[in-house]
Amino acid sequence: MSSADEILDIVDENDRVVGQSPRGQAYAEGLRHRCVFIQARDAEGRLFVHRRTPTKLVFPSMYDMFVGGVVGAGESYDTAALREAEEELGVSGLPRPRFLFKFLYENDAGHSWWSAVYEVRCELPVNPQVEEVDWHAFLPEEEVLARIDDWAWVPDGLDAYHRLRAHRAAEGPR
Repeated sequence: MSSADEILDIVDENDRVVGQSPRGQAYAEGLRHRCVFIQARDAEGRLFVHRRTPTKLVFPSMYDMFVGGVVGAGESYDTAALREAEEELGVSGLPRPRFLFKFLYENDAGHSWWSAVYEVRCELPVNPQVEEVDWHAFLPEEEVLARIDDWAWVPDGLDAYHRLRAHRAAEGPR
């Protein structure tokens, strides 16, 4: 089954399931669905950053500071977060990602999806899927911030990143 055939729950503005649709149709018709964003850090606290492959359905060849993806039909955000983190990082045995917050992402093209943001510490050697990731590195946060205006970032990930920085600022020191 191709990723375009994967079945997704379609949700309303309150994140209630109102139907199901194949992923390709959901993207083509702008049907609201669910996604997870997981910020992965290594043992030194550096962020996992990657460039998506040119074959991705959305935002091909763009940089992202999250791993993640769509939540499958009937799947919980928590289950999708662990599955997507392990798939995209190419590891197994990750600790369960910690849920931080959820928001409704909307873009100028009329597309929107509920987005759950998580964080996880990955102290395992990563081996990202070549079908998903063209390039990757763990970068210090200062370097990521320095490249915000220089690299073409996925817009939903960039939005999630700014929201996460605001969330952490509101939380105060840990």
